[in-house]
Amino acid sequence: MSRSSWKILALFALSLVWSAACSEAEPAGPEEGIDPAYFDEEYGKPMLGEAPAPTKADDASGRKGLSVAVDKADTAVWEVKNQWADKDTPNARKAGIAWAANSGLSWDQKYSVWIDSMVKIPGHETYYETYELSTPWGKSVPAPSLECAESSIFLRVTFASWYNLPFFMEAVDGAGKRVYFGHFGARTADGVYQKTANYRTAYRDYSNMTAADIAREGWPKDEKLRARKIYGTASDDQPAIGPDAHAGAYFDEVFLNKRVGYFMMLMLTYFGSVNLADANNTFNIIPEATLPGDTLLERWQKKGIGHTLVVKHVEALPAGKMEAQLVSGSMPRRQPKWEDGASSKRTFTLEATGGAGENYDGDAYAKLGGGIKRWRVAQNVGGQWTNGILPDYQDKWIPNYEYDRIAARPAQFEELLGEVTPEQLQAVLLQTISDQREHLRRYPASCSARTRREEAFKELYKLNSERLNISKATTDKQFRMFEDYVLAELVYETSKTCCWNSSTSAMFDIVMDYNQKHAYDETTQTCNGTTVFMARDSDYALFREHAISLGRGAEWLPWTEDETCPQSSVANDTEAVHEGTLFCSIAAQLLHPEVPVACGDAYEGNSTQASAAALTAGSYDLQLCANTNDWYSINAAAGATLTVTITFTHANGDLDLKLVSAEGNTLVESTGSSDEETVTLTVPSAGDYFVNIFGYSGAANDYRMLVQM
Repeated sequence: MSRSSWKILALFALSLVWSAACSEAEPAGPEEGIDPAYFDEEYGKPMLGEAPAPTKADDASGRKGLSVAVDKADTAVWEVKNQWADKDTPNARKAGIAWAANSGLSWDQKYSVWIDSMVKIPGHETYYETYELSTPWGKSVPAPSLECAESSIFLRVTFASWYNLPFFMEAVDGAGKRVYFGHFGARTADGVYQKTANYRTAYRDYSNMTAADIAREGWPKDEKLRARKIYGTASDDQPAIGPDAHAGAYFDEVFLNKRVGYFMMLMLTYFGSVNLADANNTFNIIPEATLPGDTLLERWQKKGIGHTLVVKHVEALPAGKMEAQLVSGSMPRRQPKWEDGASSKRTFTLEATGGAGENYDGDAYAKLGGGIKRWRVAQNVGGQWTNGILPDYQDKWIPNYEYDRIAARPAQFEELLGEVTPEQLQAVLLQTISDQREHLRRYPASCSARTRREEAFKELYKLNSERLNISKATTDKQFRMFEDYVLAELVYETSKTCCWNSSTSAMFDIVMDYNQKHAYDETTQTCNGTTVFMARDSDYALFREHAISLGRGAEWLPWTEDETCPQSSVANDTEAVHEGTLFCSIAAQLLHPEVPVACGDAYEGNSTQASAAALTAGSYDLQLCANTNDWYSINAAAGATLTVTITFTHANGDLDLKLVSAEGNTLVESTGSSDEETVTLTVPSAGDYFVNIFGYSGAANDYRMLVQM
């Protein structure tokens, strides 16, 4: 059967199932090994901790885990038939999901090829693109909606189970006991972990079905699995495959071995980014070794969530450069967002990806577990399953204690990844800002989104100023929105709002409505400033009372401690230091964006020689308005060499430059067609000399002027 036929059948089958399914899915519970005692408020689900790092002696080979004898236990999820390093066994020589017969690839390399092969498709009812999950049976399904770390773990477990490869991740529980989740189930050295399932005996495995069997009999379904959802407070809806679908239904669609679906519910509940940062499960690699399937981690704190991205595509470029593209889920769960090369480069070069520098608490980023990583592979070493590093990668890994080499990687990625034009980078930053605003419109209390928005603005200010000759003031006039000032950045450590993960879009509307009515008096043209959405006197009374006045009191939710919150006793949140233009300086433009952006700079009113602004030697960020002139006067001594240079983006408007005498005579001029104009004069006599900036055909543009004497 053709791939397209499989898609049609799959979607048709899904629509039939969900037209008859119950609307309420059941979470996995204690009977499947979920222990609420380990519930982590920040993640919204139980979590296991990071295991102790390997010692220098066993860093490459890995630390020995469970006996391989556990494979025969009833807890086993799938049978091991292949090894990650296999290249020439009968199974390894077969054609597969994304490789030809006799490919000569190891299974670990095939994992990378599979990740790279999955095609780009539009995300379900969203603005971005994601990927289509391809399976060994020719069946393709839209990518699942998962958290960021879950996306990476899901892909690795899925591939390992499909091709009968050994897999496990280790962690520690609240009692400090080493715990192993893998192909053998969930276990400790003492036996079954908690009350987790005997997967081999409890659930069915249909892996012996061929494509012909499936075409004839249909895809086998497990209704109990389809009714399951991932344990915790966060939604695991899978709208891309049907209304009311949850994670269990998705797993039922991609696993013939239903044991894997049940195990995946447990795996994604207990494991997160802290376990991916764990050197027992992954290892650091050098930037030039990056491949599809590798994991990029952002870690900005010792404990708690970070951000996880999967390398989706890597392409060699001329001159030894490369392009890498990333995909990532998020909280709340979403289909992985596929980032282009320019956007991905920005992420690869962030300090939080294990780079130089320190976080708010003074911890070195290089010691927090971030950066580019590759999965360790489970190997039988002396009769014990051990997560080690394959020989092919021995020259590509960086030990987790070599902090200088780890910290150097973001800067190395800056050089390695393909050149990004200023215009491309500007578009990336504006998209990042837009993404964070969209998140805040749904979750207005989110401090991480506020911070990411402002970090992008800081980069935008720098880019616009240094490479596009656009001042900070002009940047804010063009790209700021009213809501940026209402949802201003807060200091996480001293703001209880940052722990409130359950704010809603209705609350965003209420907060914005309050500010629309109070921030600016249209009658008197008086700016009162915004009322930032944050805690005051331990409460949010202003907004709650406004909600009541609107008849929407029930839509204003009380503050809840939705994650571990040491700052919960703070009475008044703390605003971060803001780098943007003061709200009242551009309030009219923000509140009425349909009005054209006002043009001008600090020296506006200098459109004639008689009104020229006096300047001395130095650098100035300026703006020429359409169909006008800028004039400046410079007092110079006789015999001095006076040089005036303006730089600008020619594509945005062609500017020209003259040096004029007090009598109005042109002494020297520059009227080229590049991004720079320069004039130089040996001053004949002491006095005032005049600089005239004008636009070709009335052009307007931002420019930087350098005066040297």
